Amino acid sequence: MNRLQALDTQDAIPALYQATPIGRLIEYHNLDRPSETYAQAQLLIGMCMDNRKYLRIPENFAYIIRAGGANLRYSEFKVSYAIAVGGVRALALIGHTQCGMVNLISRQEQFVQGLVDVGWERDWAEQHFQYFAPMFEIGNEIDFILSETKRLRWRYPKCLVAPLLYRVEDNRLYGIRET
Repeated sequence: MNRLQALDTQDAIPALYQATPIGRLIEYHNLDRPSETYAQAQLLIGMCMDNRKYLRIPENFAYIIRAGGANLRYSEFKVSYAIAVGGVRALALIGHTQCGMVNLISRQEQFVQGLVDVGWERDWAEQHFQYFAPMFEIGNEIDFILSETKRLRWRYPKCLVAPLLYRVEDNRLYGIRET
């Protein structure tokens, strides 16, 4: 976790993100910035579908795509829509601690049994897991967010993309150092 940067003051927000929608996201969530009124989204937030995460942001401030592990590879059309039609030029990619997509293979039996419990045939449930798990396994949360940040910067070179981590333990956003 030494790659994390606490974002607990205005000065702690990297200069690159200050006075941008990403800086305002951090201010709203971590620094209790008072809400403002937005007529349209200012940024796209890609984050995990995990139910333990809640962002303190104003209405209409952001498009939010929730996908396991904050993996936007299979949501790229939605990302493109938010940029091309929605006009956003900033993306915050937010991973989180204790992510279920890390070491996904260890959850195979729980996954399969959960589907069997709701009526799936065991063979189908096992095939389903074996087919999709490799697509959604993210390895390490921080490494995955950094690689996805790099990929999105390459795909959308005129957009600002920030790698962030939500610590479930304290419900705060942290910067991820990229060096």
